[in-house]
Amino acid sequence: MKKGGVAMGDLQPAFDDTLFESNPLVTEANSLLRQAKEASQHIGIFTVKTANEWIDQAKLRPIPKKLFGELWFEGELCILFADTNLGKSILAVQIGDSISKGVPIVGFPLEAKAQSILYFDFELSDKQFENRYSADFSQHYQFNDNFKRIEINPDSDPPESGTFEDCLIESLECAVVETGARVLIIDNLTYLRNETEKAKDALFLMKHLKGLKTKYGLSILVLAHTPKRDFTKPISRNDLSGSKMLMNFCDSAFTIGESHSDKSIRYIKQIKVRNTEAIYDAESVALCQICKPNNFLMFEFVGLGSERDHLKQMSDKDWESLTDRVLELYKLGKSLREIGSELNISHMKVSRILKNCNTM
Repeated sequence: MKKGGVAMGDLQPAFDDTLFESNPLVTEANSLLRQAKEASQHIGIFTVKTANEWIDQAKLRPIPKKLFGELWFEGELCILFADTNLGKSILAVQIGDSISKGVPIVGFPLEAKAQSILYFDFELSDKQFENRYSADFSQHYQFNDNFKRIEINPDSDPPESGTFEDCLIESLECAVVETGARVLIIDNLTYLRNETEKAKDALFLMKHLKGLKTKYGLSILVLAHTPKRDFTKPISRNDLSGSKMLMNFCDSAFTIGESHSDKSIRYIKQIKVRNTEAIYDAESVALCQICKPNNFLMFEFVGLGSERDHLKQMSDKDWESLTDRVLELYKLGKSLREIGSELNISHMKVSRILKNCNTM
């Protein structure tokens, strides 16, 4: 039967889904359901989700882009460590300059777009910085305005309460909020904490930096020193001051070593990796030389090589001298670990030396 030319069966209730979804009561109900579900996922300090839920959450996040080849990715808290005078700050400024302009360093791909970076410089004075990036204090290098260098204001008032380190971390966060920058380079770790070799200090620092990274979606590169090390051995994570705690909290780490076969060569080696496989391992370190074309002090990539070719080779005379010192300290009643610590070698190496001398 038709009514008004329209079949009665053609008449269907018309629901506008968009109107239904925009209903404030429905929106509020959905919000409450989401909150209830999220609350049920938290058990003490843990967040519990199915593997698929974690993947669905991760799919909403952007794929991390390379900031300095495979050595540092977006969203990572990364540590660059090395002995003094090997060029940590030189390389760090070069990395910051690269990111600020969106131009990669030769040999190290850059995938991120040009963006603001904050370089916290606790090492150089402004005049020392000028000297590095000029030709004898003239013909100055032109940095992009995205590169913002920060140093301690000597006229600032000391904190009324709390420690200097607390004030430093708080000021660092304020700088992030005020500038909107999402890439930080901190030069260097030992300035942020007085004694980073101590586990409790390293833990305090890394927890705060990791918290800031998560809160604001930061990419952070932290420079750090190594204590005295045995230059005949490959560089490892154990060569970083406060290594255990620092390595636990960082996402990635790489180091600079000095070539003992050619003093003009530095090599870059990956120590900890999360976003990729290790590219620059002991068999394939990145070889560079420090140069200053015109007015910019920089690392120049020259190729790849094996770390063993650049380690110090111990001569017969060096070995005899080391053996004599081990025997001398052993006779004084020092333990194997005490001897190793004093001579900057492992306690296992001390043991081998004593065994070779038929002392043990």
